[in-house]
Amino acid sequence: MKRARDQRNHLRRCGDQPVPATRPELLTEVVRHNRRLQAELSDAIAERDELRHAMFEGAQMQRRLCGPRRLRRGPFEFATEMFPARHLSGDFISLFDCGSEIAFAIGDITGKGLPAAMWFTHMMVSLRDQMLSTRTPSDAIHVINNDLCSVPFAAPLTTLFLASLNPVNGRLLWCNAGHPPAQILSANGRLLSLDDGGPLLGAVPDAPFTCGEAQLAPGDSLLAYSDGVLECRNTAGAEFGMDRLLKAAKMSISPVASVVLFSVLAAAQEFTVNQRREDDMAMVVVSRGGNNSTPRLDAQ
Repeated sequence: MKRARDQRNHLRRCGDQPVPATRPELLTEVVRHNRRLQAELSDAIAERDELRHAMFEGAQMQRRLCGPRRLRRGPFEFATEMFPARHLSGDFISLFDCGSEIAFAIGDITGKGLPAAMWFTHMMVSLRDQMLSTRTPSDAIHVINNDLCSVPFAAPLTTLFLASLNPVNGRLLWCNAGHPPAQILSANGRLLSLDDGGPLLGAVPDAPFTCGEAQLAPGDSLLAYSDGVLECRNTAGAEFGMDRLLKAAKMSISPVASVVLFSVLAAAQEFTVNQRREDDMAMVVVSRGGNNSTPRLDAQ
């Protein structure tokens, strides 16, 4: 009797437990789970591809906002290029017609990638607006600096080299706001560092900015660059640096600005031995050939 009672109690307890899935039922559940995972993976891949496409379009828009890669006016030729370390750039360049002169700029917004790139368009618009409405690069930079300082939240610190060039007489005006100084390489070997200006933008409200003036003579070249060019490193950790930049520029000095630009960038690339870049790179070169050309504007 006791044994029969124990068996009944055991069967009753077993009835309270879930019945284990049979092998076909378990296989069906595994298939359903795999299908859910495949659907989630497909959605993630589609979102990744969409993001990459958006980043690519953003990079293309940034480049168009910078102006032409090459521009020739009279005896002067301009060449510009930038290479983001990631999809979007915090470095920026600008080249545009400003009345009877040509305005050009190169700058570096603190940070890299999307956070820095979000300020890219703001800087492009500010540069054009202020250069078209003020008389000198220093006046334009003064307004832009106060604009950044007045933002109610923390705007990123920005370096900027801004200049205007008269293509008829070669008169150059510039203002340097904390940016690595541009260099003028003269045909006779003389070197002029363009460091007149003031502090980087967004740091000191109402900071004073001075304007420098020089003359670009036949055979001269101007090189403006971001710190990403100087600070790219080789496998030993050494930086490309100013000496190597100037050496590459002097060896390739030419009235064709793009020749100088790509010679310097090629020297930097060769120095780094294809090491991954940690910072954006940007460069502007202005070269003056003969002085008897009729001013004209050809952009590419």
